Amino acid sequence: MHPQRRRRLIWLLVLVLGVGLVVALSSYALRQNINLFFTPSQLAANEASDGQRIQVGGLVLQGSVKRDPGSLAVHFTLTDLKHSVEVYYDGILPDLFREGQGIVANGEWRDGRVVAEEVLAKHDENYMPPQVKEAIEKAGHPGAAQ
Repeated sequence: MHPQRRRRLIWLLVLVLGVGLVVALSSYALRQNINLFFTPSQLAANEASDGQRIQVGGLVLQGSVKRDPGSLAVHFTLTDLKHSVEVYYDGILPDLFREGQGIVANGEWRDGRVVAEEVLAKHDENYMPPQVKEAIEKAGHPGAAQ
């Protein structure tokens, strides 16, 4: 094989391997950051695997909020009016967080509960996230998602 042709072949192989490595690392990093949305009913049906990063949305169940007096930790129950799931969060809750309010929690599904890293409540007290509204309507409670 001619030396110039051999050099071009080596460069081409290095380029292909480099691009393949970049694609593999990028897809691995993106896979780690995907948060799929689940409803409490889907979590009750075991559609999420243990340790999976998720978003869960629903209404904060009346009388379920329990705060730890010595820290920022809070436990509450999230419901789609059909099933409920326990949520644990250690941090400052949004100002509009309250019982009966629609919220979305980002975190990890562990041991049958959500360990949230972030709790989101929208700016308007009458607002409900579209995913939460849809989940409640699918659960058969159209009047509750106004």
